[in-house]
Amino acid sequence: MCRGVTPCCRPPWCPHCVSTPVHDHKHTASRRLGHSPNGRSKLMDYTPLTIRKFIYSGHFYSGLRRAIGGLLPALVLVGIFDLPLYGLTASFGALCVSIADQPGPLRHRTNELFGCALLSCLVVGITALATSYGWLLWIAVIGQCILFSLFTAFGRQAGLIGFACLIIMTLTMHTQIPPNEAGQHALLTLAGGLWYAAFALTISHFQWHREERQAIALCMFTTADYLEAKSRFYDARLDIDECYRNLIERQAAVVEQQQAARNVVLRGLPRASANADDARRVMLFNLFISVIDLHETVVAVHTDYGLLRRSFQDSDVLIFMRDLVRKASKEVEDIGLALTQNRPSRQEISTKAELRALEYEIELLKSRDFPNTDPDAYAALISTFRRLRNSLRIIDRLHANTDPKKATTALLDVKASFERFLSHETVTAGLLWSNLRLSSPNMRHALRVALAAAIVMTMAGTILEKHHLEHAYWILLTALIILKPGFSLSKQRNVQRLVGTLVGCVITIGILLSVHSPLALLGIMVVSSIMANSLAILNFFGSSVFTTAFALIGLHFLSPGWLSLTGERALDTVLGSAIAFLCSYFLPYWEFRQMRKLLAAAITANRNYLERAVNTFRGLAPDAKPSPSQDLEYRLARSQVHTAYANFASAFYRMMQEPRSKQVAVAELNNLLIQTHVFASQVTAIAPLLSAVPATSPKLEAALSSILDNLRAAEAGAPASPIRSFDALEADKEVSRTDDTTADNPAVRHELQQLGFQLKLLARSAELIRQDASAARLPG
Repeated sequence: MCRGVTPCCRPPWCPHCVSTPVHDHKHTASRRLGHSPNGRSKLMDYTPLTIRKFIYSGHFYSGLRRAIGGLLPALVLVGIFDLPLYGLTASFGALCVSIADQPGPLRHRTNELFGCALLSCLVVGITALATSYGWLLWIAVIGQCILFSLFTAFGRQAGLIGFACLIIMTLTMHTQIPPNEAGQHALLTLAGGLWYAAFALTISHFQWHREERQAIALCMFTTADYLEAKSRFYDARLDIDECYRNLIERQAAVVEQQQAARNVVLRGLPRASANADDARRVMLFNLFISVIDLHETVVAVHTDYGLLRRSFQDSDVLIFMRDLVRKASKEVEDIGLALTQNRPSRQEISTKAELRALEYEIELLKSRDFPNTDPDAYAALISTFRRLRNSLRIIDRLHANTDPKKATTALLDVKASFERFLSHETVTAGLLWSNLRLSSPNMRHALRVALAAAIVMTMAGTILEKHHLEHAYWILLTALIILKPGFSLSKQRNVQRLVGTLVGCVITIGILLSVHSPLALLGIMVVSSIMANSLAILNFFGSSVFTTAFALIGLHFLSPGWLSLTGERALDTVLGSAIAFLCSYFLPYWEFRQMRKLLAAAITANRNYLERAVNTFRGLAPDAKPSPSQDLEYRLARSQVHTAYANFASAFYRMMQEPRSKQVAVAELNNLLIQTHVFASQVTAIAPLLSAVPATSPKLEAALSSILDNLRAAEAGAPASPIRSFDALEADKEVSRTDDTTADNPAVRHELQQLGFQLKLLARSAELIRQDASAARLPG
């Protein structure tokens, strides 16, 4: 059996299996990877939600913690002390606080959880007092809907706290509470919230290593998905535009998980004065830095894929590249899984065959004088090959760093400048005041929620008068869960919530008809709670199914008429879904309104990134590294590019889920998504090559000037009048003609040729960005 291809092979035969042509290596490699004969890889169907990944993931761990912490007060007070009212009220408080329990630094979570517990106590006190007075309940519910919905202005975590307060408000209005018992309900809710906060923080204090491992592992999983999306560009049968659409979605996911891991890892690192022998923290820091470097290296593996496909469509080059990247994707995925299981990863996948095969193909091209006959294609091939090889080296480093005994020493000196990489959520009265206007999307969301609450309260007092609050709270709960600031997300959640609830009702009926043991039903209820919490982010439909089963089985213990109750809850869900659907069209904030701002931010970030790359690497001595301050500024600019791009991409895809009449400049924005990603990738690729050019180079200066001018014009939305064309400069040739004596060095000369080729691609991208930004004509 053939084990590889060596440059010494004489085509078309392989020395390890003389009867097999080299061309057949692609089939051997494909079979090893599990490819089907039609070329479709099983890796393409390898989803993050496999059983092992899910069980060891942070999602399941968080769901387990939230379910146990939320249910324990009820299980103890009801099961042991026979105090059902006390137990349910305390559990409601705990479950409310658990909504705000998200991964993050311990000190931040402490403030958030205890703050949420105090707010929930206040909400329960106000709502409980108002339940005896119809007009006062109206004021309390509508006012709190507006106030806590505005919490989204302070950021995601504050928005979750506001949502938790609305949930506990809705659960409190379930029945009329005598005024003299309102304080008792509030204190029981506070006790449950404080219990959960203490429980969750205690667990996290002893399990910090697990939580940080899981955050980094999620980074690895999304990076593996990004690699798999990259591999599709080397499959000539797949449409390039479709490949870009898939890549853009993966890029946004990578940026989100990187920021989440950054907030956990960098904030949790000890200062330089702390214990430097903490091998686990060194390991985690190294893993985090390595996975960031891997993503950046993979981003830089970008070239003219159309040129590669045209030039090598009859060669095995693309096949070997595709298989190599797919193997790398699977390897990164395996490292992430090993990290979640707290074990060193084992390198079970070898890419040596593909690497040696590519080296052999390159030697063949050299022997045919391909570098001179098609220099652009050859430059693209060499650039791609080198960066793929660098990616594999980083993956080797990741393998080594999963073992604390093998992990290289890292400097755990977290300076104040690292704070610039972290996300910050500011809570000020001024920010809240600035959102009290109709043009604010947060204010519009708050008014939509208030309108939904008003409709539910009206229905409860008229049409549903016999059952009044018993129905009102479930209908309002459904509407609150569905309504989100964005129209597209509300629409998506509406369908998932409605269908999930109906499916959950059917499943629950089957369970209650077939299972009669109270202990078995209690076990099913606990499992449903765990799964509902675990799937809240991953799969909202599945979470809705388990939430319905949990709620209905819980109500079954309190009420014997479970069959009619199930039908009533299904009807209430339909009503709540219909109300949420109607209210989503009230003062909607369509995504096209912010597309111009987000596009300008993405272009500005790209321009700043290019300028920072030039200032950092240009004129750098051979084999020298930038100063720590320069490197930090460069990395910060790179991080800002990814963040701005992710915001732009996310808004575009949300817009595509809105009514067609609210979608503007779709073709132009789609092109801009692709070109801004291409531009950032080219800057990443070009940065280390700038050191090959002298500190003063008029030709490079002219090339960079034309690129930056195009970007500035694109930011301003100026008409696409011709700016000095980079192609007219022929900079891909001119930059490589320098009078510097180092150009006599073949390695330096090759780097200059690579720089020229990358600059030409960069300039083309800048020109396309300006053309499409001008043609988009987005509203201001």
